[in-house]
Amino acid sequence: MDPPIYAPTFLAGALGLWSRVAGFDPHDLARRVAELSLVRMPSLRATIHLTTVEDALALPPIVAPLHRRVFKGSEYGRDLAGLDLDEVVAAGVELLRDRPLTVTELGRELAGRYPDRKPTPLGAAVQYGAPLLQLPPRGVWGETGRARLAELGRTLGRPVGTDTSADWLVLRYLRAFGPASTADVRAFTGVGGIREVVERLDLRRFVDERGRTLYDVPDGPLPDPDTPAPPRFLGEFDNALLGHDARTRVLDTEHRSHVLLKPVRPLLVDGMAAGLWTSGPDGLVVRPLAPLADADAAEVVAEGERMLAALWPEAERTVRVEQP
Repeated sequence: MDPPIYAPTFLAGALGLWSRVAGFDPHDLARRVAELSLVRMPSLRATIHLTTVEDALALPPIVAPLHRRVFKGSEYGRDLAGLDLDEVVAAGVELLRDRPLTVTELGRELAGRYPDRKPTPLGAAVQYGAPLLQLPPRGVWGETGRARLAELGRTLGRPVGTDTSADWLVLRYLRAFGPASTADVRAFTGVGGIREVVERLDLRRFVDERGRTLYDVPDGPLPDPDTPAPPRFLGEFDNALLGHDARTRVLDTEHRSHVLLKPVRPLLVDGMAAGLWTSGPDGLVVRPLAPLADADAAEVVAEGERMLAALWPEAERTVRVEQP
């Protein structure tokens, strides 16, 4: 069994940025990851995220209770029942001050101190319990490397934050995904106490068709319902599908079992999950979840070709739509 923190691939992150940022350059992203001006670390939902340095330093006190709760409820947490987890984490951090280690290496080192425990849960306890980051070349475009862990503050040369308030995090979420319910915010962040946060913030309030209160930042744009939503190729576990508790706004119920929480790459058409796609030596293959109109299929091909030219300019590849 792998360590319980899921680490999405760099390609998935690059695809996510490509679908959102005009003029995105994966090589510029790779440079920022390599120089640690962007940081890969366990954070929201106890998964690996790519963050700015400022966010990386501010998130640990907010997500720490979540990480501990997730670890204790996992198989690894049960394997370490009866141990003082704070002691295990402190011992692991001390080891990391000597040199970066993978979770597996960290667990093997700690097993010398706790010989009656399995190594991997010991390493995972440190990954969950301390503010750590993954060092490059892990996550650098075109390179490979093991997920070596290091202390966050020590590596960045700046102190890790101590403020446990999630106000700024909720505001950032709403700027990206609002209007949204408190359940939506919890589903995306994994952080508790969201209702108390929204009650003290100056937010706009709406009511959806189910009577739920939706919140948004005061200046949040409300696009016209007829605003075009061009096709978008997304990576595995993209936040467009994980950003809400009520995911029917981007995923029809009948397609849920094909897409949600699975390591597949979704295609959005008109803002809704409309297919899955794969890549290979010959290009992209799109498999719609339901037949696409000719005009939509043509737009999908054009967007796929544009993405190939930007992310893999050296390769001559095609985009093929296989209608169901």
